[in-house]
Amino acid sequence: MRAARTRNLVLGIVAIVVTAVVFLVPFAFILVTAFKTQQESSLLELSWPTQFVFFDNLREVLATRDNMIIRAFVNSTIVTVASVGVMVVLAAMVGWVLQRRQQRWNGFINFLVLAGLIIPPAVVPTIFVMQKLGIFRSIPGLVLIEIAFGLSFCVLLFRAFAATIPRELDEAALLDGAGPLRLFFQVAFPLLRSVIITVIVVQAVAVFNDFANPLYFAPGAENVTVQLTLYNFQSQFYTSWNLLFTNILLITIPPLIMYIFFNRQIVAGMTSGAIKG
Repeated sequence: MRAARTRNLVLGIVAIVVTAVVFLVPFAFILVTAFKTQQESSLLELSWPTQFVFFDNLREVLATRDNMIIRAFVNSTIVTVASVGVMVVLAAMVGWVLQRRQQRWNGFINFLVLAGLIIPPAVVPTIFVMQKLGIFRSIPGLVLIEIAFGLSFCVLLFRAFAATIPRELDEAALLDGAGPLRLFFQVAFPLLRSVIITVIVVQAVAVFNDFANPLYFAPGAENVTVQLTLYNFQSQFYTSWNLLFTNILLITIPPLIMYIFFNRQIVAGMTSGAIKG
């Protein structure tokens, strides 16, 4: 017994060290490089800056291309809030219905949900459809893309968590005269709080950090998102590493803050369905 505890303790310490090396060392490299001058940052070394010019780098990043990063933060915020809000409501409704109502169509719907996770997106046909609908190169079109690509994962989470809610609550609400919509929004939806927070945080970080979808489906300076601003400091023959890492630091802070404050809720929402279902 004591040997097993010692082995588990050693494995835990090793896991913590490996995690620190994998996640904290790259973040430390980003942080120290953002404080360096252009000449010193070009060495790409994890070393203490000899001259701290972070605020100079920050002012230059904010002023680049007529304050493009500010416009990018606005666009990314709009896309994130709109797409995540729709995903939460739609996925909660679909997951709840799939769990509560056993119909002959459930198997086919489950197949479509899993297909949304397995089958990779087809860029060219999707662009063709968006062009026909008149939503290509637009923020609303990008919102719909993010919803379509993230909905399957959210449905699976909500369906797993809905299994933990007793059916007696549904029956009591129906006896009180509640209709389907009232049953869902007044009884079921508040009980899904843990998984709602999980979906909001996970999908908000995924959408906010998305690089490929804005690049393919919403090109243009007016639709720029935060990840695409990284191109401002890179070219074929030259890269301003100090400005690039300052930009990376800026766009890393919001998701990092969300994970720090909602870490416990994320774990609860991800594991509750697996434990109780």
